[in-house]
Amino acid sequence: MRSIGYKSLFLGAVAVGLMVAGFPMDVAAGPSPNSAVIKERVFNDCLTSVLTTTDNYPALIAIDDDELDCVGFANRHNWRFSEDDTNPAVFNNGDSFRFCATLTISGTAEGEAGLQISPWWSQDVDGVFNVRTTDGEIACFGGRLPFYSFSGSHGLTYVKGTTIYLEMTYRANDNTAENPGTIEYQVTYNAVNYSSGEIAFDEGNPDEDPPYGVWGILNDARAGGHIQCFLQAGNPNAQLRAEWADICYEDLSPVPVQATTWGKLKNLLD
Repeated sequence: MRSIGYKSLFLGAVAVGLMVAGFPMDVAAGPSPNSAVIKERVFNDCLTSVLTTTDNYPALIAIDDDELDCVGFANRHNWRFSEDDTNPAVFNNGDSFRFCATLTISGTAEGEAGLQISPWWSQDVDGVFNVRTTDGEIACFGGRLPFYSFSGSHGLTYVKGTTIYLEMTYRANDNTAENPGTIEYQVTYNAVNYSSGEIAFDEGNPDEDPPYGVWGILNDARAGGHIQCFLQAGNPNAQLRAEWADICYEDLSPVPVQATTWGKLKNLLD
């Protein structure tokens, strides 16, 4: 009968321990944005408006829409995190990340702006952490995002021309019913901090898994910010501007394990 040495027993115990501890043996990292891309005129109800954009990511992104003197609803523009300064970064269901910005909305017109995690079926519009100037509402909704209202829960309202800090933290967890993905929305306004706490995602449509997954943001999502400018027919001076300053991004996904890790462990015992 073949004898089993102490080294083999030790390696076996380590392997079992790693598996029991949920050691990430094969985990893919999320995106690593190093730039942003701006998409103009997602809604373009005022073709003659004068649009000016500034991309100094991560220090400042600004979108300014002037001469909104048109009949219709709104102009809408967005920006997205990018890994190549050309294409929007792709966020998947199993990625975990947080991002933030200090937002200021100003101008003579009214509108809304904020942050976004947009789902695969509406990558330019839905899924908003929204700040609206008409009534000051601050709320999160649409796409795959669980609803939360800072106005309803905290009585918080935004005043145009002031600065507000917004942050979103998505944790994929196991993307299961037992351990679904969660999101936390955070606001700092007038030097006071507010949080939604971690809110769990619902299942989504199981018929879309595969390829999109369930219990989270779903695969092929996009993240960044948006501005929607309400038109003011008869007002040639109607103008709205949004600035996102001090943009932050952090990948919270588990660190991938290198293929040589197990071999290195064995070599330590040789």
